[in-house]
Amino acid sequence: MDFSAAAALSAQTNVHEKAKILIARGIGKEVASGDRRLAILQDIDLAVTPGEALAVVGASGSGKSTLLALLAGLDTPTHGAVTLNGADLFSLDEDARAALRGRLVGFVFQSFQLLPALTALENVMLPLELAQADDAEARAREMLGRVGLTERAQHYPKHLSGGEQQRVALARAFVVRPKLLFADEPTGSLDAQSGAQVIELLFELNREQGTTLVLVTHDEALAARCTRVVRLVAGRLA
Repeated sequence: MDFSAAAALSAQTNVHEKAKILIARGIGKEVASGDRRLAILQDIDLAVTPGEALAVVGASGSGKSTLLALLAGLDTPTHGAVTLNGADLFSLDEDARAALRGRLVGFVFQSFQLLPALTALENVMLPLELAQADDAEARAREMLGRVGLTERAQHYPKHLSGGEQQRVALARAFVVRPKLLFADEPTGSLDAQSGAQVIELLFELNREQGTTLVLVTHDEALAARCTRVVRLVAGRLA
């Protein structure tokens, strides 16, 4: 390949990558296990387009939650790189990664992760207050209304059902209008009826806001609602 052709190919690759909101290259994660190293993830290459809904599926122990934590910069890989909205996550220190997540990312976890000492309203207000938004309370109240919890705004998590807690978590995730939402087994702690309600809300809010969704699940029916599905088998993308 001559120099001009190589330069053209490089430019085309750069344009292609700039069109991706999330790129993982050669991601691997190892942990110590006695006197050995145990590979949790190996050689993960993945790219996500803005507006895409991507499901990561696999059996328990396949590395799904570990992959999500690495993609979000909540954990560091043993090797490889992750680019989020053009930023190389692991060239940033922990504070800078947190600031980047605060601007761009929302999270929904299986265990809700609500702060027990805060009301539903205060939990939803929290990311807005951290971002120093002047209208945090008004926006939080509006978002709680959107998920059907206006009357529960002053209740603490311990007084809410599992489904209600997860709807608060959805409101908290979407109130900042994130570019990218990570959802880790969002219905894993819920009964079938509550889980179905939460998933309907998740996809409705995702469509309304045009958010990019990366969803970790073992539920094949839930994964099928996404625009693309990738499968983890023993720490590798199959």
